[in-house]
Amino acid sequence: MAAVTEDEVLDALSSVIEPENDEDIITLQMVSGLVIKDGNVGFTLEVDPSKGEAMEPLRQAAETAVNKIPGVLSVTAVLTAHNSPQQSKPPQAGPGGGPKSAAGSGVGGAPKQKEVLAPGIKHILAVASGKGGVGKSTVAVNMALAFAANGQTVALLDADIYGPSQPRLMGLAGEKPNSPDGNTLEPMQRHGIKLMSIGFLVEEDTPMIWRGPMVMSALQQFLGDVHWGECDIMIVDMPPGTGDAQLTMSQQVPLAGAVIVSTPQDIALIDARKGLNMFRKVEVPVLGIIENMSYFLCPSCGHQADIFGHGGARDEAGQLDLPFLGEIPLHIDIRETSDGGDPIVVSQPDSKHAECFRSIATQLWNTLEGDKAGKRAAPNIVIQ
Repeated sequence: MAAVTEDEVLDALSSVIEPENDEDIITLQMVSGLVIKDGNVGFTLEVDPSKGEAMEPLRQAAETAVNKIPGVLSVTAVLTAHNSPQQSKPPQAGPGGGPKSAAGSGVGGAPKQKEVLAPGIKHILAVASGKGGVGKSTVAVNMALAFAANGQTVALLDADIYGPSQPRLMGLAGEKPNSPDGNTLEPMQRHGIKLMSIGFLVEEDTPMIWRGPMVMSALQQFLGDVHWGECDIMIVDMPPGTGDAQLTMSQQVPLAGAVIVSTPQDIALIDARKGLNMFRKVEVPVLGIIENMSYFLCPSCGHQADIFGHGGARDEAGQLDLPFLGEIPLHIDIRETSDGGDPIVVSQPDSKHAECFRSIATQLWNTLEGDKAGKRAAPNIVIQ
């Protein structure tokens, strides 16, 4: 079967009519960020922010039109709000000729009052790593469950758009969230915590091929259009690295702080420093470092083997004058319980591993509730 082409997608989208202007969305230059890869198509529809909710049927119509093209396997369209000409100065051209925009810009470049995202959440805590493969998602889900075990009301946001793991870790793979009004989503719930992930909205084997603006829009909608309600803390499972998703969360969300997850070896610690320095640059307090896969504990004889070295993250925390929150071993029980959808904090609550996660949650809660870190206001980003 022939590969799907850009011309085919644009031709299909030219049949989608924007009802208010009675013109197609290509003529109106509403389509941007088009990506095509192996039959998977993604793009954004730029709309007036005051009409965002009303444009949802248009977004669905655009997806339906592209889905009819032979060879298309999946279609993902995301609404991205932009200011109309009556609201702001003409936008500067960005890469590819599209409009350049930034959150927080308003009339004439003056600061615009930001919408408060997830207003019922008392503390928002990012769990991050400088690189993939360090077990960050497993640590994040067990931390969330540890906070719940300690008595806090907890939400868990899977911000790893390209590699969402939390639906499977929480035993909810294949489930879909409800939308009571067609505009907002109800978070999924299991083990006493609330959860949202892009993994609930796409098939598990569907690759996410979005560019930065689509990722940023999705994260904003997960925070603003999900009925989180009142919670003591939200754990955000960040994607690895220091890209668009990290900047979006750091600059537009009132993060109370971040936790860095690393393994003991030097190569992982180098990347962990990058993540740490990114948070410092955007004035998000780093509340500590966790050493995951700190050592291998033989399930048969109990022998401890330092496969990746040992103590590197502890030493790094000392050099950077940061709290060292704890060591998590490389243990088959942690892996099996996570893969099975019942992480070790809930499936083996009396184990030493579960106790370690609860100890980390206690330390962080005491810090969040004390004087060392407060709820940080999201910084304003102003276009001059």
